Amino acid sequence: MGEQSVEMDRRPGVPPVNVLADRFGRVATDLRVSLTDRCNLRCTYCMPEEGLAWLPKQDQLTDDEVVRLIRIGVERLGIKDVRFTGGEPLLRRGLVGIIQASARLSPRPRLMLTTNGIGLERLAEPLRDAGLDRVNVSLDTLDPERFKALTRRDRHADVLRGLRAAAEAGLTPVKINAVLMRGINDDEAPAMLRFALEHGYQLRFIEQMPLDAQHQWDRHQMVTADEILADLAPFDLMPDSVSRGTAPAETWLVPGYVDAAGEPARVGVIGSVTRPFCGDCDRTRLTADGQVRDCLFATKESDLRDLMRGGATDDELATAWQVAMRGKRAGHGIDDPSFLQPARPMSAIGG
Repeated sequence: MGEQSVEMDRRPGVPPVNVLADRFGRVATDLRVSLTDRCNLRCTYCMPEEGLAWLPKQDQLTDDEVVRLIRIGVERLGIKDVRFTGGEPLLRRGLVGIIQASARLSPRPRLMLTTNGIGLERLAEPLRDAGLDRVNVSLDTLDPERFKALTRRDRHADVLRGLRAAAEAGLTPVKINAVLMRGINDDEAPAMLRFALEHGYQLRFIEQMPLDAQHQWDRHQMVTADEILADLAPFDLMPDSVSRGTAPAETWLVPGYVDAAGEPARVGVIGSVTRPFCGDCDRTRLTADGQVRDCLFATKESDLRDLMRGGATDDELATAWQVAMRGKRAGHGIDDPSFLQPARPMSAIGG
């Protein structure tokens, strides 16, 4: 799009140019904002026990810079959903203020948060009052000892309290994200679903992806979507008649159960590896240091931080963002022999 203006094209039948469109006709309306690369857990499938070298503070976007880019995305580029991620976003001191400022934008975007749940017990109500709509909480096991082994931290009870606090604050539907790993927690799918159903949470199983800092991901050790669904066979799951749209999760109804809102209970499976949904992807990503990523598995990034700090106008930043998204590939290419795992791990990219 080069130097083309981001103003609306008013001719009948012509789509607006102020959207984040790629060469394949996909339009990004879902923004994932990583607020920090820091985390208070050390999950074995994400980072080494000693942790990683964190971003220097001066390299990270300030709160005002984060809000400015979100505003440009919402007001000029058609962003409708904003999800705050990390690292662990609850570690960001300015989180409540960022959400408050984002909730004041017009049109108001839907505001969501993906968290490990540690600290959510204390922050659930302030986040709700600031304008947060709902949360996803990562929880891979119901066993406190397994949790300790997986995360290298003894914080299982904190996560459970965070889940309860989110539900009580009305950040619903409260969703649980669970990654099953062969020989570690792959026997827990039925128990985790029963737990979610009993508490009115919505469970989503996610195939483990090649985004670990150690680059030790092994497709043959990954628990697949088909295997997860086979383990859930006793629940007699039914296909969900509600269209999946651009959502990453395929969902099924669980007969005999309803969620906290009285709607039919659902369970989701995100088969990013074996059931890719790249053709319907509507996401754009912003890292904690101000880099645009057009795909979770992208090997290149586009720098908005230095452009912004160099005095770029909102129009110039919007155009640069559009140009960055035009290079998006048709798919993530995990099955391609030439696939290269991103240099950045998930904790630095943002979910």
